[in-house]
Amino acid sequence: MNEQELRSQLKSIVAEIIEMENFGDDESFVTDLGVDSMMALEIVARIEKTYRIRIPEEYLPEVKSLNDVTRIVAQVMQPVNG
Repeated sequence: MNEQELRSQLKSIVAEIIEMENFGDDESFVTDLGVDSMMALEIVARIEKTYRIRIPEEYLPEVKSLNDVTRIVAQVMQPVNG
């Protein structure tokens, strides 16, 4: 799956949870879209369930926009070399 497909799928997940379809990929979840901590946890949980991944806790403070989520999920999904 390429980054554009991933971004589109993630945007659908976020849009469903925050009940808003039109938002920019770089808009802040908290300051621009009004996402609270419970919604943020739901977003992360849904992504983890959908992609069968675990987003490490140290990444959570970096989840500020769809661009951030896409970057982090792509990084977590990337196979480990070695």
